[in-house]
Amino acid sequence: MRNSNTISKGIDWSMVLLYAALVTIGVLMIFANEYKEGENIFDPVLNQSRDYGKQALWVGICSVLAIFILLTDSKFFTATANLLYGFGIMLCLAALFVGSEVKGSKSWLVLGGFRLQPSELSKVFTCLALAKYISRQETNFSKIHSQIIGAAISLLPAVITIAQNETGLALVYFSFFLVMYREGLPPFILIAGASIAVILILSLIFSPQTLFIAYAAIAILVIFFTRKMFKRNRFLLWIIVAGWAVASIISSLAIPYLINNVMKPYQRDRIYSLVGKPYVPQDPVERAELEKLKSKSRGKSQNQSEYNVIQSKIAIGSGGLLGKGYLKGTQTRYDFVPEQRTDFIFCTIGEGFGFVGSIVFLSLYAVLLFRTIVIAERQRSTFSRVYAYGVASIFLFHITINICMTIGLAPVIGIPLPLVSYGGSSLLTFTILLFILIRLDADRQMILR
Repeated sequence: MRNSNTISKGIDWSMVLLYAALVTIGVLMIFANEYKEGENIFDPVLNQSRDYGKQALWVGICSVLAIFILLTDSKFFTATANLLYGFGIMLCLAALFVGSEVKGSKSWLVLGGFRLQPSELSKVFTCLALAKYISRQETNFSKIHSQIIGAAISLLPAVITIAQNETGLALVYFSFFLVMYREGLPPFILIAGASIAVILILSLIFSPQTLFIAYAAIAILVIFFTRKMFKRNRFLLWIIVAGWAVASIISSLAIPYLINNVMKPYQRDRIYSLVGKPYVPQDPVERAELEKLKSKSRGKSQNQSEYNVIQSKIAIGSGGLLGKGYLKGTQTRYDFVPEQRTDFIFCTIGEGFGFVGSIVFLSLYAVLLFRTIVIAERQRSTFSRVYAYGVASIFLFHITINICMTIGLAPVIGIPLPLVSYGGSSLLTFTILLFILIRLDADRQMILR
């Protein structure tokens, strides 16, 4: 522990202020969704009867924890990184086998009066463990075996999270590939991943036969325009042919099998909704299961995912340029938008403060990400740099997916907006992530391993 009179030494107070601003906005937006005219606003805080009261309590807990982290020696995080990672894996496994089931996901542990989602907290531990591994003197991250180990560290919690039926949260762990790219991961791996995502979308829109012909035509055109290069590099021809074959197999065999045999009905529904195609199950049991999801759509003809996004876009669009004003929104105040305090909290901002307010709000995130990158690049320690890029990647993934989700550009996969969405586990995780970064940056002249 550090002496209390040194807590402010080297602290990047701009990051602390950004944190405080975003957390305050979050509580205010949750309050805007729940407040009833004439209600005593302090009663729900004292008796914990409303979500904004619960969130206020979590803000207090996280504030105390933030101070504790700032008083902690930076060497503590390097010394315990692997131990914390193992602890996080054990918590995830415990949630899988003995945890409580919430909305079909068995990813929660009940601790006294609180519920904790270990998969959220494990993002911190994974970030520390990856930083610990890459910063070792004996690790040469340009070697394939080191990259495989780094990928395994990142994806092991994701595998357990998928088993808990939390597919959306599991995707966050793939953001660590951006960190590994900064540390030497070949760019073709990221390109391959992006290509698979494009192939996935195309395979949902077009038939396998159409895609087979299209890929063949593209391969022929590429071969024709690069034929002179084959005389010097025959390997290039084999890469083009192999790429065409892989794309064809993925589109015609792998993706249909994954969608029809691995994914659950509501996941297929969300994916097909993203590309504007109705999903009609052939199996009667599956059709009945999907019909249950429509029960919350207030009698509308749309499925649940479409209804959520439509109401979200109506709320944001109704805000116009300057918004309706705080506590004056109709879509969010009267519960037309499902999950408006968690996944769709951005709707409250868009409706209340309009386009201008939304831009100002998103600018806070942009400044936060920019400052995180600046902090990462000024570190002397590889451990601190890798950790900082891990924090930036996690925040970037959450912000991008959540905002795209609310405006219909991404499927609804349950990704909260950092520091703003309601949820104790989420707020706790992002608080720990950010304040460990601030603590490491305060000791940036140290070499940590």
